[in-house]
Amino acid sequence: MTPRRHAIQTAAFLLAGLSPWAPALAATEGAFYPPAKPRRLVFPRDYGAHPEYRTEWWYLTGWLGQGPSAIGFQLTFFRSRTQHAMDNPSRLAPQQLLFAHAALAVAKQDVFLHANRAGRLSGTSLRAETADTNVQFEDWHLRRVQRAAAEVYEGRFAGEGFSMSFQASTQRPVILRGQDGLSQKGPQADQASYYYSRAPLRLNARVQLGQQTQVLEGQAWLDHEWSSQLLMPGAVGWDWLGINLLDGGTLMAFQIRNNKSEPLHAHVDARDRDGLPAKGWHGLRWQPRGSWRSKSLIEYPIPMDLVVGGQRFSLVPLMLAQEVDARASTGGFYWEGAVSLMQGERLLGHGYLELTGYGAPLRL
Repeated sequence: MTPRRHAIQTAAFLLAGLSPWAPALAATEGAFYPPAKPRRLVFPRDYGAHPEYRTEWWYLTGWLGQGPSAIGFQLTFFRSRTQHAMDNPSRLAPQQLLFAHAALAVAKQDVFLHANRAGRLSGTSLRAETADTNVQFEDWHLRRVQRAAAEVYEGRFAGEGFSMSFQASTQRPVILRGQDGLSQKGPQADQASYYYSRAPLRLNARVQLGQQTQVLEGQAWLDHEWSSQLLMPGAVGWDWLGINLLDGGTLMAFQIRNNKSEPLHAHVDARDRDGLPAKGWHGLRWQPRGSWRSKSLIEYPIPMDLVVGGQRFSLVPLMLAQEVDARASTGGFYWEGAVSLMQGERLLGHGYLELTGYGAPLRL
């Protein structure tokens, strides 16, 4: 078995809640991973990896170009800590796994291109450094660099017939989610994550599609989140939204659902162009306007509306077919796509919508 195939098989076992080496587990799940507790996030250290926690991801999404020529993209690196003891010398007992997903949604061609990878953290070609954002899976990478007054995220990803390299810069401070960066995902104290965002990011990218290369500008959004427990008992998945508003503000919202698509926990964080809390977004509700069946035969609740107070906003997908097939890495299917936020005929912003746990309960 090749190292890549072995890593993929390992990932499939672990993320299904199983273990191919059950006798080697060091402790029960609850005692093994540290909980997320209130603390002050310290940068640049907290831009980097937190290998002691169970799950962590760096999630970059964005829009390039405008109108019918727009391209949506996402690049995600996932780090997962297994339950093998750190001092276990066996090559069959990886302590840290790394996954990577990337996709391009090309409106003009009505095509969705994606790729995903799975492997073990090696410290060389597969790494997630702790001092700052610097994540690499072979020729894919995402790293943060300081240039004069601006912070720049540099990256690259590639799949069959496509690639993208980019620089995403910002002069705005970090957006701490929840209470000073501790974001509750349920009623219990340990149902929480550390979570911050960098948005909006000014984006310059070089996109290769087949034999054609384009140089494009746009906006992006980066989330970095780490935790040992994100889903409360009874939860099957979540809906998440991140929108860069045309007026310079941002809108982030999520809800965690049960198997009847009822919200168990929800949160909304709207900011104005100065990064201050925006008024009028409390009590937001998610309301599907229909459903779309994918090739996997999963029904997703899109298009979707957001309702707050007496106002209704629409999430309009760049295209419907933006389902990610992650069976070769983190497992299963989910919908993750570029959307526009509209109020009637008025465009308010662009961003990404993520819908998980619809085909089967999400396992972390």
